[in-house]
Amino acid sequence: MMIVMKPDATPEQVGHVIEHVKAAGLIVHLSQGVETTIIGAIGEAHNIPADIFEGLDGVDVVKRITQPFKLASRQFHPENSVFPLDGFTVGGREIAIIAGPCSVESRSQIIETAQAVKEAGASALRGGVFKPRTSPYSFQGLGEEGLEYLVDARAETGLPIVAEIMSQTQLDLMIEHVDVLQVGARNMQNFNLLRAIGETQTAVLLKRGFSATIGELLMSAEYILAGGNKQVMLCERGIRTYETATRNTTDINAVPVLKNLTHLPVILDPSHSTGHADYVSAVARAAIAAGADGLIIEVHPDPAHAVSDGKQSLKPEKFAELVKQVGQIAQVMGRNLATTGVPSPVFGRGPG
Repeated sequence: MMIVMKPDATPEQVGHVIEHVKAAGLIVHLSQGVETTIIGAIGEAHNIPADIFEGLDGVDVVKRITQPFKLASRQFHPENSVFPLDGFTVGGREIAIIAGPCSVESRSQIIETAQAVKEAGASALRGGVFKPRTSPYSFQGLGEEGLEYLVDARAETGLPIVAEIMSQTQLDLMIEHVDVLQVGARNMQNFNLLRAIGETQTAVLLKRGFSATIGELLMSAEYILAGGNKQVMLCERGIRTYETATRNTTDINAVPVLKNLTHLPVILDPSHSTGHADYVSAVARAAIAAGADGLIIEVHPDPAHAVSDGKQSLKPEKFAELVKQVGQIAQVMGRNLATTGVPSPVFGRGPG
């Protein structure tokens, strides 16, 4: 349930209500805005009468959260969640453009790509170093060596790093080096991994599973939020349908639906959702028009020779055209593209 405090409630009154929530066996999640403080009482609250909190000093109103995803729901957090990522914000007026290769192949390849996407207007760099591949014989990524190359690319360009994590055993290594942990479609319901990420303060990009419903995506996000990590971005990356003309089917409906249901930022991946470079720009434009807070796009300097997903990767010049197009659409929507600061000499990121 959600306990809304009066605008003039004192810290002592807020603390007193929190004590009562804990005494009822519920978990406290505190949301303090400029004018309103909301205390989320999370857990098996359906058998607990609301009136045990309604009479407490400083309490304005007590509401039950009807959605199963409590912390991700707009009922609990009506305003958009906005959080910083190395020089820009996600979830507000700015639109994030995350770009880079499917896989980090070499130091020269990732630095060349990072410089190209930065020049074109990207605000963050993506690159896979641990690759979940359908076939065990496909390229599985460079691992820790690839992470070092990503860190070098960040030092050269100032772009924050987005990289996929596959296992809890990689968590300490990843949070030391990357700025955003990407949880791929195959791991969307790896609940042990989600719990572990929830205990960190590293931003997360949570991708929707191939056949997952929007509700299931939000419940996965709930695992991370329940651990205390509030920096969660949701990613629509296409779902599996009967259609075979594209790799997946872009669920463009998911963007406005998610924006209605949750306060979390929504990112769209037109590369995986189409599987073909010819369609990426059109779907990217549609995503921004539909209200997405950002895009994650695969870019490679030589897609024909990419070790993975070359077919859906844009060449840098095509990516630059896309950025200009979505920038124009963003202006129509009253928004602007995010930009990053100057290159940073920092070669690592602590767990914070």
